[in-house]
Amino acid sequence: MNAKNEMAAPRPEYPRPQFVREEWINLNGSWQFEIDHGRSGRERGYEQSGHQLTGTITVPFCPESKLSGVQHTDFMAAVWYKREFQVPKAWENDRILLQFGAVDYEAEIWINGTSVGRHRGGYTSFHFDITDYVSAGTNVVAVCAEDDPRSGRQPRGKQSERYHSHGCDYTRTTGIWQTVWLERVPQVYLSEMKVVADPDNQCAHLEIRLGGNTAGEKLTAIARYEGKEVGEAAAFIHGPSVKLTIPLSEIHLWEPGLAKLYDLELKLHKQDQAIDQVTSYFGLRTVKLDGMAFRINGKSVFQRLVLDQGFYPEGIYTAPSDDDLRKDIEISMALGFNGARLHEKIFEPRFLYWADRLGYLVWGEHANWGLDITTTESLARFLPEWIEGMERDFNHPALIGWCPFNETWDRDGAKQDNDVLRIVYEMTKRMDPTRPVIDTSGNFHVVTDIFDLHDYDQNPETFRARYEPMKSGGEVYNTFPDRQTYAGQPYFISEYGGIWWNPDQKDDKAWGYGDRPTSEDAFIARYEGLTNVLLDHPMMFGFCYTQLYDVEQEVNGLYTYDRRAKFDSEIIRRINSRKAAIED
Repeated sequence: MNAKNEMAAPRPEYPRPQFVREEWINLNGSWQFEIDHGRSGRERGYEQSGHQLTGTITVPFCPESKLSGVQHTDFMAAVWYKREFQVPKAWENDRILLQFGAVDYEAEIWINGTSVGRHRGGYTSFHFDITDYVSAGTNVVAVCAEDDPRSGRQPRGKQSERYHSHGCDYTRTTGIWQTVWLERVPQVYLSEMKVVADPDNQCAHLEIRLGGNTAGEKLTAIARYEGKEVGEAAAFIHGPSVKLTIPLSEIHLWEPGLAKLYDLELKLHKQDQAIDQVTSYFGLRTVKLDGMAFRINGKSVFQRLVLDQGFYPEGIYTAPSDDDLRKDIEISMALGFNGARLHEKIFEPRFLYWADRLGYLVWGEHANWGLDITTTESLARFLPEWIEGMERDFNHPALIGWCPFNETWDRDGAKQDNDVLRIVYEMTKRMDPTRPVIDTSGNFHVVTDIFDLHDYDQNPETFRARYEPMKSGGEVYNTFPDRQTYAGQPYFISEYGGIWWNPDQKDDKAWGYGDRPTSEDAFIARYEGLTNVLLDHPMMFGFCYTQLYDVEQEVNGLYTYDRRAKFDSEIIRRINSRKAAIED
């Protein structure tokens, strides 16, 4: 069945690499499609099995993208999708889950004309149990996605609120933009998994959630390293979740650039017979703030990060292939970066999978821009989706910190509601005490484990001068001292540079920070001067350069939008890679 998937559908790889099942059917490919500007499709019966939509689209690419075959870039109040799918007869005694990687923004799903559920949130995964709505043979799924990025009531990230892209806002994404698939599970099945690595105690702690009536079942877990069994554990199940600890006979630490991973096999048993099986993996590593240092496995590691916005010329939010996800990390590492801020977007799981496999540090961030946070009413729109994203991505060893908000500017004369940031920070810490949390990157901090700033000064000398006093216990630079207070937290510059470089520009539509260098040598000199300020500072634990590649009109990337190098990567690598003052 998997071989058939790989031959027939775009993005054929299994979309959830930390919780893999063999029995699944990829529903990517050609779907019926129609734009519903008046949001009247329900009144016109679009969800009914016999109704034919007027166009077609290639899923999982959004209708704004070239790869979708639609390429409609105006605002779309609602869009509809429909297709037939086959349920194998061999599945009729099991449960069937319909899985969605992500649908932007509010989705309702019908099976054979009956609504099976709704989901709000454009960046997180969800599923519905459709067992009671399907039969063996041909069935019909319909999807309606409603989207209003100008409303102030939904996180839109870097999707433009104007008709045209402008500045650092780009082409929008509406509707389905990640893989859709069917999954076969038994009547009692493994549902979710949480792994807490504990290398100091030579073990890994698991919490497994289950679906169905689980009384009397048994769970077994086996850990392997490079094919060798290095740990096992078992537990009887008496409710919807079970916890167990796997002692490990060998300890191999996951580190930046050295991604040592354990394979994990979970089996659910009923009367000594395995009825469900999932394969996964995990990494052993610790993260800790220690004074001004950020320690990974006890070692001070300077974070040489780059801003990655997760956009693609032909797919917009969706990478054309799994290889494209991997290559973005590889080009970053070739430039001497050891990680990225995944900026204003919850990235798809397979990007995080490749970060795990390649030893690439990442920070998880939500797409908060566009959401009005001048009132705590915004929590109803933000927090549930943020929690879903945290639960989905918790197990990735590459993910070393959370940053729910970025640059929380005031809106229409009203200031941000500080309780929004405080509540989200506290909830994030409660859900994950193992990672540091930045409440809002850049501004305006309310309560945060790390104090970060965004500084796009293009002059290395004035850039250096403002951070010099803190080396000797003097004033710590703060971009908004009237709105945020530095309280001695670890400190880093999480956006800098953004050097405007597009020598082939033939119009005035490009955008970047500051004045453009006059030559490639001038660019390198500026880049090196700014970067050296941060590497040489004994109280800085990292930097994040803006940005890895151009995105549409924003031309401050080290690569072009279509991933062509602008500079000799060895030059940038040499600048980035030398030892930082804070490193051991």
